Amino acid sequence: MFKFLKDKLKGFFKSAEEKIEEKPLTREERREIEEKEKKEKIREESKEVVETLVKSVEEQKEEEKGVEETEEKPEKREGFFARLQKKFGTVRLSEEKFDELFSSLELLMLENNVAFEVVEKIKKDMKKSLVDIEIKKANLEQELKNSLKKTISEILIEPFDLIEKIENKQGLFVIVFFGINGSGKTTTIAKIASLLKQKGISSVLAASDTFRAASIEQLMKHGDALKTKVIHQSYGADPAAVAYDAIQYAKAHHIKAVLIDTAGRMHTKGNLLREMDKIVRVAKPDFKIFVGESITGNDATEQARNFNNVIGIDGIILSKQDVDERGGTAISVGYITGKPILYLGTGQNYESLEKFNKNKILVNLGLE
Repeated sequence: MFKFLKDKLKGFFKSAEEKIEEKPLTREERREIEEKEKKEKIREESKEVVETLVKSVEEQKEEEKGVEETEEKPEKREGFFARLQKKFGTVRLSEEKFDELFSSLELLMLENNVAFEVVEKIKKDMKKSLVDIEIKKANLEQELKNSLKKTISEILIEPFDLIEKIENKQGLFVIVFFGINGSGKTTTIAKIASLLKQKGISSVLAASDTFRAASIEQLMKHGDALKTKVIHQSYGADPAAVAYDAIQYAKAHHIKAVLIDTAGRMHTKGNLLREMDKIVRVAKPDFKIFVGESITGNDATEQARNFNNVIGIDGIILSKQDVDERGGTAISVGYITGKPILYLGTGQNYESLEKFNKNKILVNLGLE
């Protein structure tokens, strides 16, 4: 995860100081400017030497006035060389130079599935914290890292504990899962059912995807493997009716959680969203969770945006994170929806479900 972006970021940070000092001028223009700057620098340094020496003499006289006075004002005075180091050991990043520098970072992020809106947010935040600020050259790389880390850390929301939420609620807990076909939604539902079983929490599965061929059989296969009841009807049945039946079954058998699978046929988007809306109205879920395929990048981001705008999701699970070396999807969906990522799918086994950890993302990016 983030393998490509992490490697590229290393090179970006290391070359930042060199890029800041680059001047895209002709040889003649550069020579003329250098000569002018050299004369100006000698003039300024000479002036500063004189001023510093005069000030040092005055400070020496002040110190000779008595120990008592010195003790009353124990102010630490910088020496001449310390002042020179402060003056010439720092860099002030102009807005023009920042834009030039950020263009490289922007390309790196876009290539690694970070959405353009997120890149713009990062640029705005970094510009605010870095432009026209005195930065020690030795600290430049770390300051760039800290600025990027701060923004990404703010974008990624700390997830709530789903298991704790289910355990703490009195009575039935209903979750509806959304996502397009092929996103790993049904397998993810089985993983959640397995996780609940490990925690001693009973659940029932609702096969409310009555459109996709073999979807009911797929969920029933998982149910058999987990020894978990699956409520289903025939293909073409009302998905909301299946969800309703599952809820009634759970109430009658004192089952704690209902996990509802849904269709994801994006080529009939209008019908799909009306169908999803009806399921939500009938099931009245405690949580609505979007399942997206992390390797699809901007497609997953747009899917999350659409479901959130129409239905309103509460959390996100990203599947196939184990084969996603770019990693930008996690940052993008978090920013676009403003909702937390709860889990990352890291394989096909029921145990291959990793709780989302924001700090791990920062470590994978080389920012921690």
